[in-house]
Amino acid sequence: MEYRKLGRTGLDVSVICLGTMTWGSQNTEAEAHEQLDYALGQGVNFIDTAEGYPVTPVSAETQGRTEEYIGSWIARRGKRDDFVLATKVAGPVRDPVRKFRGGDNKLDRANIEAAVDDSLRRLQTDYIDLYQVHWPERPVPAFGGRGLTALSDKPDTTPIEATLDALAGLVKAGKVRHVGVSNETPWGVSEYLRLSREGGLPRIASIQNAYSLLNRVYEIGLSEFSLREDVSLLAYSPLAGGNLTGKYLGGVIPAGSRRSVANQFVRYDSAGQVPAAARYVAIAQAFGLDPATLALAFVNSRPFVTANIIGATSLDQLRVDIASIDVTLPPEALAAIEAVHREIPDPCP
Repeated sequence: MEYRKLGRTGLDVSVICLGTMTWGSQNTEAEAHEQLDYALGQGVNFIDTAEGYPVTPVSAETQGRTEEYIGSWIARRGKRDDFVLATKVAGPVRDPVRKFRGGDNKLDRANIEAAVDDSLRRLQTDYIDLYQVHWPERPVPAFGGRGLTALSDKPDTTPIEATLDALAGLVKAGKVRHVGVSNETPWGVSEYLRLSREGGLPRIASIQNAYSLLNRVYEIGLSEFSLREDVSLLAYSPLAGGNLTGKYLGGVIPAGSRRSVANQFVRYDSAGQVPAAARYVAIAQAFGLDPATLALAFVNSRPFVTANIIGATSLDQLRVDIASIDVTLPPEALAAIEAVHREIPDPCP
């Protein structure tokens, strides 16, 4: 396994991070524990979850179950200091299914303090290594959006400064070691850094945004923050919702797959996704690689990526995903990837 620095925290995290958003819906508690044991046995020391998981599908009945599964594993295994645990506080929800703290949650002090206490209870731990804002409270182009044409903030939108000050309280209390953001924009990252610099508040260590062969928009504005400011990219959805494995080519939707059980991942429904994914799968085959291996090895190789968040519904998938750390793509494969990207850039932002 390879390890990289998490922002300026001094923590070394495995490049392969174990994602968990299917645990409690597509995966049982026993399967979650099996994945955790296998991943740590392979040198993975970074686990990412959220108070809103699982999300395949989104369900009020299963909400929080993923953290509970991790918590029962921690209680059984112990050795809490052996791994870095990350979770997230949800921003205001725009879907009709999930309800956090009565359904009118914001990123203010009251909600953040209640959320972290609930996560600590479910996770059966005294501290969270990395506590992330899952998505901003203000409207932003995310989950498939391509930009803002006007501002539509509500008058009572919680300022980022208030959110960061609430997170500072968690750090001071010892409940959280470091903080980060997710699904953020360049303006948002710059604002968090400015407030930290000018106000003596915690410095964000990371940004967890989507990044894959089908979505490289992170390179345009945010990658510079990773390289110049040490804000680690924790890349999620590196297989683009499974589309880069090739299993959906030809319109096939295998039983039990993410697309068969969850319909909210619309960012991957664009017209350009199908031809782009097909060409990336063909590149993998031409170089004798599993398509998932090609896609993951590409993300692993990017200099602004600190961790690649992989998720699997089976141990066989997990083995392939983790093994991608040992694959170095040849220059010819990288050139072929760039040729596709020039012709079909970012079909799934």
